[in-house]
Amino acid sequence: MTLLRSVVFNILFYANLAVLMIVALPTFLMPRHAILAMAKLWARSSIWLLRVICGTKMEVRGLERLPKGPLIVAAKHQSAFETFALLPLFDDPTFILKRELMWLPLFGWFAAKARMVPVDRSAGAQALNAMTRRAREETLAGRQLLIFPEGTRRPPGAEPRYKYGVAHLYAAIGAPCVPVALNSGLFWPRRSLLRHPGTIVVEFLEPIAPGLDKADFHQRLQNEIETTSTCLVEEAGGIAVMSSRSA
Repeated sequence: MTLLRSVVFNILFYANLAVLMIVALPTFLMPRHAILAMAKLWARSSIWLLRVICGTKMEVRGLERLPKGPLIVAAKHQSAFETFALLPLFDDPTFILKRELMWLPLFGWFAAKARMVPVDRSAGAQALNAMTRRAREETLAGRQLLIFPEGTRRPPGAEPRYKYGVAHLYAAIGAPCVPVALNSGLFWPRRSLLRHPGTIVVEFLEPIAPGLDKADFHQRLQNEIETTSTCLVEEAGGIAVMSSRSA
């Protein structure tokens, strides 16, 4: 039953995306907020499909901790879920994403229209400087900058691999950084078509004020995200859940 529901969800998930991208075509002639509104609609409808078809719910904790105005949001990355589900939680979000996504027909064009921040992960320091320049532009405009510090999805329980780019951004931008812990990988595993029933918990932690040394910030960010994410995984059954599915 899980497999059947997962297949149905995946078909409807991508069909929903395709239809909304076509409906959103007129937003190319509108201000940027129009395409962000469509992106948030896609996120909300996808979350609804996930709950109705697969029995996978979403619980958000700590929204009251989010300060107003420009902000860096550094989230744990366990699945594709958080790449869209976080969008409706912010007034004016922009994601740091890999440059290759900007080349996708329609999707990449909409991302450019929404002024997402691409990064060329093969270009080293030059890419980091370009990303920082763009990120500063967007946060100075009052936007919320979302970044996945590990750069790629890591399954629950895997050794963390936080990259230093987030610390560079924190020092250069001078905005508070809100760590985000989650357990999405238990229910939307990476590299799998399966979507498992349960509750994905996204928890916003206390903001880290600007002004810390880069190394101190980097260590604190990793410790806080990893500690809370581990607690959320254990709260949901954690390793026992994953073991029962593979048995």
